Amino acid sequence: MAKRHSDRRGPPASGLEICPDYRCFWSLNFAIRRDTFFGCGGFDERYTGYGGEDTDFGKVLHQAGIPIAWMKGGLAYHQYHPHHMPPVHHLDSVVRNAELFEAKWGYRTMGHWLYAFKVMGLIDDTPDRPIRILRRPEVGDFTLTGQQSHQPYSNSASVIRFLEARGTAATA
Repeated sequence: MAKRHSDRRGPPASGLEICPDYRCFWSLNFAIRRDTFFGCGGFDERYTGYGGEDTDFGKVLHQAGIPIAWMKGGLAYHQYHPHHMPPVHHLDSVVRNAELFEAKWGYRTMGHWLYAFKVMGLIDDTPDRPIRILRRPEVGDFTLTGQQSHQPYSNSASVIRFLEARGTAATA
């Protein structure tokens, strides 16, 4: 199935298009010369589990002045597997990796996931303090965040919109 992800832009109609936003780097589908990859240090292997490693590498490329670009025909087909967005099933590693990113770059990444976790009552992410996990995800959290039959992928934005409309955000 070829379905454009609602949170990711597609490739340009022709040629290459430089992307000025390093957060667009996605290791699901990229190409880089070996010398360039190792010359900038490659992936930071301190990131474990899920989350943050792509944004970190994009930031490394940006800091090194290495542009990233979209390329016509640069499609990625992802094998289906049940998934959750925000990734409540990876709560611990998202929290750990957000704090690693903050220690390295001075701010937290994965803000949309952290915000969703906060609205769900899973974490306290008060600035200038370590993120605290308040509770473990429960069945209702997995039901809310699970991949829906009308989407070939899960979507954090739809979960956040639902929670905000329900008024959960106002009480979190």
